Amino acid sequence: MRRLLYELNESIRIAAAQIRANKMRSALTALGVIIGIVAVTLMGTAIKGIDAGVDRSMAGFGDDILYVSKWPWKGVEDWWNYRNRRPIKHEYGPQINAWIAANPGTALKLAVPTGERMTTIIRGEYRVNNIYTMGTTADYSRITRSDMKEGRFYSDFEGQVGSNVCVIGYDVADALFPNESPIGKTIRIRDQNFQVIGVVAKQ
Repeated sequence: MRRLLYELNESIRIAAAQIRANKMRSALTALGVIIGIVAVTLMGTAIKGIDAGVDRSMAGFGDDILYVSKWPWKGVEDWWNYRNRRPIKHEYGPQINAWIAANPGTALKLAVPTGERMTTIIRGEYRVNNIYTMGTTADYSRITRSDMKEGRFYSDFEGQVGSNVCVIGYDVADALFPNESPIGKTIRIRDQNFQVIGVVAKQ
């Protein structure tokens, strides 16, 4: 024990002597260690923040939603295998919902048909190109995790009668209606006029 204390005391004395003899080198060494620790700490914090941001972004898709489509969400090399799949039709939604109603014990709760395409949206002299547009039923509001900035989602009655109403995204609203509210205004999509009744909050 006495030998251990002696060696510890001797090590501290030698280290102190080296620090006094080489002040600049000691300061630079300490600075390097401090920078390394801070960098690692900041990197870990940044990674946690990025993970949380990704989780929040992916939450918009829903963690209990199953997406079914003819084509994968990303490009594939064996595209011919997917080309030969049967098209998914809008009528399948009500048929699946009828089956769900007849089988209440299933894990499925609701089927919401959608149709998507990239198109151009026009409002007067303003135009936005290659915009993702989707047609769906009023039930879509029950599965989406997106908040509304203003206005509302269309109702079941509006969906059933085919009213020309729409909900637009934050960026589309900002591009087509700078410095004014788009609610109640008209936009043109594929040669049809639609009344804007809602704006989705920025994602």
